[in-house]
Amino acid sequence: MTEHAGWFAGLDPEDTEDGADRVRDGAAESPADWPALAVDEGFAADESEYYGRLHEATTAAARAGVHERERADDKQLIHAVRAMDDCERTANELAERVAEWAGTRFDDAATGVEYARELSARTEAPADPSEARLVALAERTAALADEADELRSYVEETTPSVAPNLAAMAGPVLAARLISLSGGLDSLAKQPSSTVQVLGAEDALFAHLRGSAPSPKHGVIFTHEYVRGTRPEKRGSAARALAGKLTIAARVDHYSGERKPDLDAELDERIATVRGNGGGEGASDDGAAANDGGDDS
Repeated sequence: MTEHAGWFAGLDPEDTEDGADRVRDGAAESPADWPALAVDEGFAADESEYYGRLHEATTAAARAGVHERERADDKQLIHAVRAMDDCERTANELAERVAEWAGTRFDDAATGVEYARELSARTEAPADPSEARLVALAERTAALADEADELRSYVEETTPSVAPNLAAMAGPVLAARLISLSGGLDSLAKQPSSTVQVLGAEDALFAHLRGSAPSPKHGVIFTHEYVRGTRPEKRGSAARALAGKLTIAARVDHYSGERKPDLDAELDERIATVRGNGGGEGASDDGAAANDGGDDS
């Protein structure tokens, strides 16, 4: 905006959508008596009306901003990975119910989602209403498990385009879970590595803060082979090293989006050191890392 040209300059007072765009995109070179200028330009009859229209425009701008942010790729990924976990958890719970119920009907009853799939695929018509409901439940269990598989495929395909470095380093599903636990890629990129290290272990961390448990060494990153596959006495060091590199990867993805394979090589080298003789556990392994998100190298 030029000096003394407000967001309302040349704007139809009834055009709230355009007003919202002006509020979101505009800027002023210096302060001014905007209500008085708005009245002078005929945008509002008085100061009260100006503030009423400003309120409408800013509310519409905020609503548009939230809508745009929620449609962002990382937010869609969050919904997908949470839905995947919900489907998997529910399918497993229902599979237990199917197995328990089937045990009262069939001598060859088994357990798990695969048995629910087998039961739902039987071609013979159920012998009675109770058996029919059991088979119907098995069908729904299998359908939920199938949906979880489809969602996992979507997550694996989508994450590399949202966070290429994080996906390459953590694997697509773990990367998506880290983004989900942080509330978005931008939030993850702003986390210190000590927080990334224990994401998903909030209950254990709060228990530690209450003085009833030791500090957790890792959260969901335990599923990564570099932590899970490291000897227990060195997992704290491995978790710190992995969290540090994942933090850097998230920042690169958020701020530039450029793929940097060197990060993978640096992590491989660091873990090799931890698993060898350079990553011995010190007193600090009683807790999570306390650095500010550096690369731990």
